Amino acid sequence: MYILVYFYRVSLAVVAGDISRELGLTPQQLGALSGILFYVYAVAQLPLGPMIDRLGSRLVISGSGVLTAAGAILFSQSHSLAMAMAARILIGIGTASVLMATFTVFSHWYSKQEFGRVSGFMVAIGNMGNLAATAPLALAVSLVGWRNSFLVTGALQIVAFLLVFIVVLDYPPLQAETSSHTGDTRKKEGIMAAWLGIFSNRDFLLLGVISFFWYGNYLALQGLWGGPYLMEVKHLNRTTTGQMLMFTSIGFIIGSTVIDKIARTVFHSYKKTLLAGQLILALCGVLFLGPADMLGVPLLAISFFVIGLAVSSGVMIYPIIRSMFPVEIVGTALTSLNFFVLMGAAVTQQIMGIIISRYPSSGNHISSQAFHAAFLFPVAGLLLTMVLFLSAKDYGQ
Repeated sequence: MYILVYFYRVSLAVVAGDISRELGLTPQQLGALSGILFYVYAVAQLPLGPMIDRLGSRLVISGSGVLTAAGAILFSQSHSLAMAMAARILIGIGTASVLMATFTVFSHWYSKQEFGRVSGFMVAIGNMGNLAATAPLALAVSLVGWRNSFLVTGALQIVAFLLVFIVVLDYPPLQAETSSHTGDTRKKEGIMAAWLGIFSNRDFLLLGVISFFWYGNYLALQGLWGGPYLMEVKHLNRTTTGQMLMFTSIGFIIGSTVIDKIARTVFHSYKKTLLAGQLILALCGVLFLGPADMLGVPLLAISFFVIGLAVSSGVMIYPIIRSMFPVEIVGTALTSLNFFVLMGAAVTQQIMGIIISRYPSSGNHISSQAFHAAFLFPVAGLLLTMVLFLSAKDYGQ
C-alpha cells in the first residue's frame, strides 16, 4: 500500500509535460493539481489519528484504499482540470492513513528501541514506489501512455487494499484481548484532550515546522518541479530525467535502511541525526539556485543521490514522536505531525508554481531564473527552521 502512496505523490514529475499539454495547464495550475493531493492528505491527518486509535489500522487503511483505487482510475480518464483535481482529491484522502496507521501497528508490535529501525524500513520499502515513478514510469508512459499507466495502478490498488483487509493484525494475538478492554478507556479520554496535549507541546511544534520544510524541499524536487527543471533548463529527455530522479529514490531507500543505525552509533541522537541530514539537504538545495545549471550529467546524478541520502534523515521525526507521547495517543500524535509534513509538500509546490508563473516564458518554455527563484523558498525555509529546532529537547532513543 505504501509503495503505491509514494508512487502517487511523485509521479507527476515525469508526466507533467504530457498532462499539461493534454489538459492545457499553466505552471500555476500544474502546481495546484500536484498540491491538492497534499492539502487533502494533510487536512485528513487530523480526523484520521483518532480514527486509527479507536477503529484500528486495518479497517482504516483497507477502507481508505477503496477511495484511492477510485481516484487512480478516475485520474486515468481525466479530460479536464476539474476532473483531474477530483481524482487527486480522492487519492489524497485514500492514501492519507497508510503510513501513520502502519506506524501505529508498529507501536503495538515493536518496542520503542525497535520502532526507529522498522519505521526506517517501512519508508525504504515505500520508496520503491518513488523509484517506480521515475525511470520505470517514463518507460511505461512511452509504451502505453500515461492514462493506461495510471489505470494499471488503480487495479494494483484494489489488490493491495484487499490483502491488507485479509492479512493485517492491529495487535499481536496475545495483546488483542487487552486492547479490547483499553479501547473503551481511550474513547473516554476524548479527542480534544489528546490534540490539546499534542499541539501545546513546544517541541512538537518545532518538529512540525522543520518537518514542513524537510518534506517541502524533497517533494518540490522529486514530486513536481525537478522533472520540469531537468527538461527545461538542462534539456534532458524524459528517460534521462527519470533516471536522475531515480537516483534520489535510490539514495532515500539506502539511507532509510541505515539511518537508525547511524543515529545510534554515530550521533547517538535522533535530533542530531535529523539536523545533520537537513543541513546536507539544504546545501544540496543551493545547487538549484544556479550552480546545478552548469553540472554535467554524472555530477548531477551524484547530487540527486546525495539528496536522497540526506532526505532519509527526515525519517527520524517518527521515532522522536514515538518517544514524545504515550502509546495510547501515538496514532493521533503521528498523524498530527504528518499534517505539517504534507502541508509542506502542498504549500511548497504551489508557491513555487506561483513564483514560476511570475516570470516571462517563451511559449511553454520556463526560464532558468524562474526555477532559481522558486527553489529559493524551500531552501531558505529549511535553513531558518533548522536554527529554530536547535532549541528543541533531544528525546532519547
